[in-house]
Amino acid sequence: MTQFCTILNFEIMHKNITIDIKQAIQQLQAGNLVAFPTETVYGLGADATNEEAIRKVFAAKGRPADHPLIVHLASAEQISDWAINIPDVTWILAQHFWPGPLTLLLPKHPNVSPLITGGQDTIALRIPQHPVALQLLKEFGKGMVGPSANKYGFVSPTTAAHVAADLGEKVTCILDGGACDIGLESTILNLTADPITIMRQGAITGDQISTVLKTPISSTNGSNIRVSGSHASHYAPLTPVYVLPMGAIAPKVEEVIKNGQNCSVISFKTKPEHLPDAIYWQQIVEDPVSYAHDLYSNLRMHDQLENSAILIEQVPNGSEWVAISDRLQRAGVKS
Repeated sequence: MTQFCTILNFEIMHKNITIDIKQAIQQLQAGNLVAFPTETVYGLGADATNEEAIRKVFAAKGRPADHPLIVHLASAEQISDWAINIPDVTWILAQHFWPGPLTLLLPKHPNVSPLITGGQDTIALRIPQHPVALQLLKEFGKGMVGPSANKYGFVSPTTAAHVAADLGEKVTCILDGGACDIGLESTILNLTADPITIMRQGAITGDQISTVLKTPISSTNGSNIRVSGSHASHYAPLTPVYVLPMGAIAPKVEEVIKNGQNCSVISFKTKPEHLPDAIYWQQIVEDPVSYAHDLYSNLRMHDQLENSAILIEQVPNGSEWVAISDRLQRAGVKS
């Protein structure tokens, strides 16, 4: 593992990485971009009331203009500044899950810039749980847009070093809050239609939401509302990713070798003895919490090997694995 740590070591010395929240607020007030830690992934922050700053976010990421942003808040009391016709269920969910990895999709306030919503009449809101993000938002006093602080479609960043590697000088200030606790983007829940549906899977599961609301919660089925991370190809490293059953991995490795190429593997099982030493095989624990926490770091680590493929064993079924499976499917090569 040491070889990968040293590759990223120089990024930690990036001159824009800081722990100075006051400096970050000054940059936000000046209309500049600030990367900040959340419990999910690092966000690329900008003043959500400043259209010039919002445009900088899209430019820095190379993000399509119709792909909406999530607005991060310091308090549920700010919801009415961004949304209208707020259903009662909003306050129940906010009380149970905020601060935390749940984003609520609501009818947007007329004053909200269409740049944020991708031209739609819905707005996505959440309060992050990370103490640095909360302090930043409380002291800044405004809403902040905060998509993942990486190039659009690429693996999301879960450390300040990842942000520096991806965006470099495009970000004026990178607030270092350590590695993200969860490691996967928030659950997005659509409250603008009946029934309530999950638009993006995250750490908060449908079962948890159902328990609170005492009603079944399902995944979206054909909604035409666009939300962050909803494109079929997303969260992907440069190296092609293949998600395979365990029994298909060794034959795929042999196929790659026969073609004069190399690959690496992420699996719950040990490396078969007949495979050559040149194949980097990472055995991981079958635990959804640690898997999610390490997923994006592992993908980046394998990507740095610059092999022809990354082979990943399929994860188990079950609600606690749904968000992980979603990310792997979007990162993987489409058959």
